[in-house]
Amino acid sequence: MTEETPVAERIGEALSAAGETLSTAESCTGGLIGSLVTDVPGSSDYFDRAYVTYSYDAKLELGVGREALDEHGAVSKPVAIEMARASRDRAGTTWGVATTGIAGPAGGTEEKPVGTVFIAIAFAAPWGTQDSYATVEHETFDGTRREIKSAIARRSLELLERELESSANRSPDRQ
Repeated sequence: MTEETPVAERIGEALSAAGETLSTAESCTGGLIGSLVTDVPGSSDYFDRAYVTYSYDAKLELGVGREALDEHGAVSKPVAIEMARASRDRAGTTWGVATTGIAGPAGGTEEKPVGTVFIAIAFAAPWGTQDSYATVEHETFDGTRREIKSAIARRSLELLERELESSANRSPDRQ
């Protein structure tokens, strides 16, 4: 695979080679990450499902705690992490990716302007290793609603790719 190869294809190769699986929990991207992943032929070998959790109720149903939503709001680091972990754990996948943000054109505030997003990646290590983890990044994108959603989806895949590479380097027993 080269840098010219689309990131969704590179992720698919990495997941397949490692025998790992992926699920997503998407709010502001509305399923776009899952769509990009499933554009790759053979993605059913490693992609399990996408949860589109646009409302507070949908996030609660996924497994995000009411306290996190009340205290931090839907567009926050704690909620993104809980979404990624819940996606991974409910689907039983190795990796969970979550997005929660404000795609606009309205809805932004001074503290969280339009284009704000939190992207979380959660990894499920083998039981008993205590190596499972979740990371989150805060980004702000400019553009139209469609451009922001597209940028968030692409960045999510780039962050997942980074985590896949990092995980492969940490784990000598991975293929």
